Amino acid sequence: MSAAPDRPRPESGRVLVAGIGNVFLGDDGFGVETARALTARQLPAHVEVVDIGVRGVHLAYQVLDGYDTLILVDATARGEAPGTLYVIEHDGPEGDAPPGAVLDGHRMTPDTVLALLGTLCAGTGGQPPRRTLVLGCEPATVEEGMGLSPPVAAAVPEAVRLIEELLRADEPGESAPRATVGEAAKVGEAAK
Repeated sequence: MSAAPDRPRPESGRVLVAGIGNVFLGDDGFGVETARALTARQLPAHVEVVDIGVRGVHLAYQVLDGYDTLILVDATARGEAPGTLYVIEHDGPEGDAPPGAVLDGHRMTPDTVLALLGTLCAGTGGQPPRRTLVLGCEPATVEEGMGLSPPVAAAVPEAVRLIEELLRADEPGESAPRATVGEAAKVGEAAK
C-alpha cells in the first residue's frame, strides 16, 4: 500500500463501504459496528454499506460487480493507543492470493481480500476499484468476547464522521488523507 496518483473517475462512481471483522473477538468487530452505525446515516444513492463480517471471499466477489471506490473498515493493529484511527490508501493488486485464502474464507484480512480480488480480476478480466482505502482502528483487545472496548467503541462515531468526509473528498476536485504503510495517516484518537 502506498500513496497512489489520482486516476480518472469512472462514470459509475459507485462506492462500497465494507465493515470487516469478527464480533465474537472483541475489538475485531470494529468494522462491523462502524458499518451498522453508518447505515443509520443519510448517504448518497451511489454509496452502498455492507456488513461483511468474516465473509472475505464474498466481499472479493461483490467488488467484481464494479465499484469506483472501496472503503474497507477493520481493526488495524499498528502500535498506537487503542481507538486511534488510520486511513491507508491501497495502490493496486498485490498479486496472487496467499495460499489457503480461498480454503479459509473466514480468516481473511483486508490484504488477503485485496490479493484475492487481484487474482479474480486477472482471471475474469474484471476491473478492481479505482481507489481502495482502509479505515483502521487500533484495537485494545481481540480476545474472545462480544462488545468493543471503551476506546474503540468511542472511535466508532469518529469513524462514521471520517467515512462521510472521505465520501465527500472522493468527489472531483477534493482530496482525502493518503499515506504509505510506513506512515499511515493517523486521523484521530478516541478518548482514553
